[in-house]
Amino acid sequence: MKEEPTASELATFGAGCFWGVESDFRELPGVLDATSGYAGGTVANPTYQAVCSDQTGHAEVVAVRYDPAIVSYERLLDAFWEMHDPTQFNRQGPDVGGQYRSVIFYHTPAQRDAAEKSKALLDASGRLSRPVATAIEPAPTFYPAEDYHQRYLEKRGGGH
Repeated sequence: MKEEPTASELATFGAGCFWGVESDFRELPGVLDATSGYAGGTVANPTYQAVCSDQTGHAEVVAVRYDPAIVSYERLLDAFWEMHDPTQFNRQGPDVGGQYRSVIFYHTPAQRDAAEKSKALLDASGRLSRPVATAIEPAPTFYPAEDYHQRYLEKRGGGH
């Protein structure tokens, strides 16, 4: 008897440089795949160089394919908040520009509602010294980054 493939869903997050974000999501049980890429801009098929010019409007993002029977979207949101500083606008640490913005691109109304609720709870928690700057927007076209960006830290053996 042939096994049915695992049902999966897609989530897309921008939290600064995608190398560490991709690596962090890959470590979560229930994450089936994580792909570095670009979303939210005005140019079709952008290159890394074009995105880094901060002229295309794209963010560096990670598309996360996950099994909702193992990991909930809410757990992905919790991980997202922990892996970056969501109070920084258009930057993460030394990386400055709109391509490094904190953004949640939702794929369904349920994801939008969960993201808005999670953001409001984080803002109200008192854990952060500034308001959350993370944008919550409908998922636009996702463009996978060049091959050398995929599993970048894993290939290089580096931390983030």
